[in-house]
Amino acid sequence: MSGRVGFACAYAPLPLIHAAGLVPYRILPLGEAPDRAGALLHDSLCPHVKRVLDRVLAQDLPELEGMVLMLSCDAMRRLADAWSTARPGDRLAVVDLPVTDDEGAVERLAAELRRLADRLGQWSGAPRTDADLAASCDLYERLAAGLGRVGERFASGALAGGRAKFQELLNRSVSEPPEATLAEIEGLLAQPETRGAERLGVPILLVGNVLPDPGALALVESCGALVVADDLCSGSRQLAAPCAIGHGDAVTRLARASLRRPRCARTISSAEPGSLAREVVERARAVAARGVVVHVAKFCDPYLARIPALRGALRQAGIPTLVLEGDCSLRSLGQQRTRVAAFVEMLEA
Repeated sequence: MSGRVGFACAYAPLPLIHAAGLVPYRILPLGEAPDRAGALLHDSLCPHVKRVLDRVLAQDLPELEGMVLMLSCDAMRRLADAWSTARPGDRLAVVDLPVTDDEGAVERLAAELRRLADRLGQWSGAPRTDADLAASCDLYERLAAGLGRVGERFASGALAGGRAKFQELLNRSVSEPPEATLAEIEGLLAQPETRGAERLGVPILLVGNVLPDPGALALVESCGALVVADDLCSGSRQLAAPCAIGHGDAVTRLARASLRRPRCARTISSAEPGSLAREVVERARAVAARGVVVHVAKFCDPYLARIPALRGALRQAGIPTLVLEGDCSLRSLGQQRTRVAAFVEMLEA
């Protein structure tokens, strides 16, 4: 493998980066970089984007061969502009991401991914082949399946550490070579099962966009909740399988899978525009969650626009819901600990 390629959105085509001989490295809104993004971005912009830019401005990044930015929302477009200003010498590839998932959108995204593949080949000096991409898709499908099995073991208590420990593994899965994470997963699955009282709690589904700090997951569970599953772009959604579906060449299949994976609020199903709410209800029922905690980054227009429909669908299904807004930091969630604890207490009643 060559060097790392940065990305900041769960829609980034990780198999395409890997197929070019590069290591995908997700720049998560973590760390203690000082708040300097306000010099380039408006105060009322997505805190996820601003905290990523804070890391850029603080030089809190490993050496990167280049950066891939998915233009998944307006805030990501502003990040692309600010990145060019903050680090004008960096190699930057921007990929326009369609809002819908119909076949026309698939073709548009496939064209974008072919252009990206050419750029990645220039960066690595190893142009992609369809065979390379197929092998990388297979690797990431195995990684997603392995993470799913490990996540179930953490949730059941068969592996110690709870959801916080699993989040650490999820973070490594998008910042280290996938082969290394697969080896770690195999080691975890080989461990003897140990069950204990630490996994007692009220089962909840955690829904939203970006919440990668393991401490945040530990805080939620310290309130008496048991996070049995998530629908987060810094969680299970960032490695969704399958990563290649349907007909067409390898890039077209990858584009189709990217748009039809478990969706965040910015992607709309052409056949069923309101499907996000239904999908969350189905997910909550599938994991027997007694409640849903929706954690949304402030100023995230796609999610804030869909919360009323989501809340209504969950209410109709008889599933209690708690909606929180934060700045992707443990500090902001800590200020809402009382609300989380009260919600869990209500579920226990």
